[in-house]
Amino acid sequence: MDWDKLRIFHAVADAGSLTHAGDTLHLSQSAVSRQIRALEESLGTTLFHRHARGLILTEQGELLFDATRSMNKRLEAASARIRDSEEEVYGELRVTTATGFGTLWLAPRLHRLYEKYPELKIDLMLEERVLDLPMREADVAIRMKEPSQADLIRKRLMNIRMRLFATQTYLDANGMPETMDDLASHRLICQNPNSAQVSAGAQLISELTDHSIRSTLYVNNYFGVLQAVLHDLGIGVLPDYLTESAPNLVRVLPEVESGEVPVFLAYPEELRHSKRIAVFRDFITEEISEHRRAVRDGEA
Repeated sequence: MDWDKLRIFHAVADAGSLTHAGDTLHLSQSAVSRQIRALEESLGTTLFHRHARGLILTEQGELLFDATRSMNKRLEAASARIRDSEEEVYGELRVTTATGFGTLWLAPRLHRLYEKYPELKIDLMLEERVLDLPMREADVAIRMKEPSQADLIRKRLMNIRMRLFATQTYLDANGMPETMDDLASHRLICQNPNSAQVSAGAQLISELTDHSIRSTLYVNNYFGVLQAVLHDLGIGVLPDYLTESAPNLVRVLPEVESGEVPVFLAYPEELRHSKRIAVFRDFITEEISEHRRAVRDGEA
């Protein structure tokens, strides 16, 4: 098959429109249309159903799009490796992690990485879904569990626990609980135990809600939980890495906490020699060390 036609087909399938694909490829709509017709003729099949609202892939078109998508990701990986053969660190680095960790721990520290490597372009993808690193949905991941995907280099960064926190203002107005049963007279702010989150956190929340909590506020990520706690709405279930960035929080029921949650950094084996991966890995390792020192100093 003609590589150029496949490139144009991929752009059309991705955009769902001849016009939008033409804009991306800097080609006229008629030129794109001719290339698609020629590809369909060479394959002896129809690749798109044409509707007034756009183009929809046929079953055969879906098969070809799966192939071109895989090819495109491999080309991106090859391009990244070629760029990484240069001495300077620059270009895009796609980082995926959970929403809470990305917004509350990672993002506030990234300025120090940019100070060292100002030409680095980071695409920070925050979501609970685990992206497929071997298929290049992202370059590097920081996750709250050991990755199960094959062909990944992984490094354990630290362990975290979920604990209870509130503001002094809230506690002055509502009292400091002394036992788990005292939580019944407070508002608990946490993720829904059935939502996507680390299992240790879900288990702790389940145990807490067994104590007939009179009022709850469920938020689907830790950033939202933190904002509600900081605005004196109640007692929140939050990861312990917040104690450094939110020093005004008061720990509630110090004996209550979740089991340990491991934090892993992972990236594809084929990016082993990537300079961008290396500087990001070293940056995270240094920041973890600084974080541990700050926590120890705060507890001393």
